[in-house]
Amino acid sequence: MSQIPPCPQCNSEYVYQDGELFICPECGFEWNQNDVADELVVLDANGARLSDGDSVVVIKDRKVK
Repeated sequence: MSQIPPCPQCNSEYVYQDGELFICPECGFEWNQNDVADELVVLDANGARLSDGDSVVVIKDRKVK
C-alpha cells in the first residue's frame, strides 16, 4: 500500500484515495497529488482564493490606552 499524504488544506490524516484523487473527509477538499505538489493556496478572510495580481489591503488592530 502506498503512503497517503495528509490533507494540504486542513492537515488531516484521515485522507483516502478514490481513483486518481485524494479526498479529505473532514474538510471535503479533493486533489490530485501531481497538481498540488507545487501549488500554494492562499485564501483571504472570506475564504476566497487569491492568485497572482490580486489587490489586497493588510490591516492591523492596535490597542488604545
